[in-house]
Amino acid sequence: MRLMVLAATAAIAVSGCGKTENSAVRTTQTPTVTTAQSGNGAPYVLTGTQVWDVPDPASGRKYQVFVSLPASYEFDAQRRYPVLYVTDADYAFPVIRSMVRRLNLDRPKVDDFILVGLSYAEGDRGASSRRRDYTPTSNGPSSSPPGEVHGGSAAYRQYIREQVLPFVEGKFRADPAKRTILGHSYGGLLGAEFLLNEPELFKGYILGSPSFWFDKKHMLKVEAEYAKTHKDLPAKVFMYVGGYETIRPADPRYNRDADLVGDMQLFEANLKSRGYPGLTISSDVLPGEDHLTVAPSGFARGLMTVLPAN
Repeated sequence: MRLMVLAATAAIAVSGCGKTENSAVRTTQTPTVTTAQSGNGAPYVLTGTQVWDVPDPASGRKYQVFVSLPASYEFDAQRRYPVLYVTDADYAFPVIRSMVRRLNLDRPKVDDFILVGLSYAEGDRGASSRRRDYTPTSNGPSSSPPGEVHGGSAAYRQYIREQVLPFVEGKFRADPAKRTILGHSYGGLLGAEFLLNEPELFKGYILGSPSFWFDKKHMLKVEAEYAKTHKDLPAKVFMYVGGYETIRPADPRYNRDADLVGDMQLFEANLKSRGYPGLTISSDVLPGEDHLTVAPSGFARGLMTVLPAN
């Protein structure tokens, strides 16, 4: 059975100052097979995808997950697949789905995997949903609009752990030992929080331009606390950031107040210094890219690093 999502791509989260744009994803859950797109101005249909309602009973919020199965799924009935969970699904889900097809066009570069997009809460602006769900403390930046809520990531992590993962693994041939989470900006911050609070939940982590600046570099403090009580961190981590995501006030291409390059490199150096036997970590600084342009290139590098073809 194939269900479809009507895709309207949204701009992903942006600068360390928390600017974000969002657009809606309209869905249908009527089983349909389509051989051609409807014309006369009808919405573009992202065929071969599924949309499922997976609400959060703890908060009462309504979320959805978007699912794309690999081409081999229907032909290899015994195989269990890695799963890539992506935040900011309005943007990242269609980009990654199309990108993987392109990456594997000439020869396999990325392993077959089930792609799962994590939606924003129904009825919320995307910016508001992610500020609340992806951040670890209530101390949001002063640039946030009045009334915006931060610090709900512990509750959101519980939702993913107790609702999303069991749903996906109960409905699809997903391998629980091969989960990867991918997030950009605040999504990267959320991924780092999973890494340092419950690293056993995911095997792979792709952290893009992570907002380690948040709340006076709170996540760097979390990393230091983890190191005091743990001898290992079993995970495969890849991080990326744009070359312009450092501070050069005189050059408008660069950030004015958040050194995401330096913060990422410090986070990586700290983790490497711990000598965790189960940790594999690497990163890329992508020249000529800023916070808004770097994600597609970072996604591609992350996928080839964390989910390479066998």
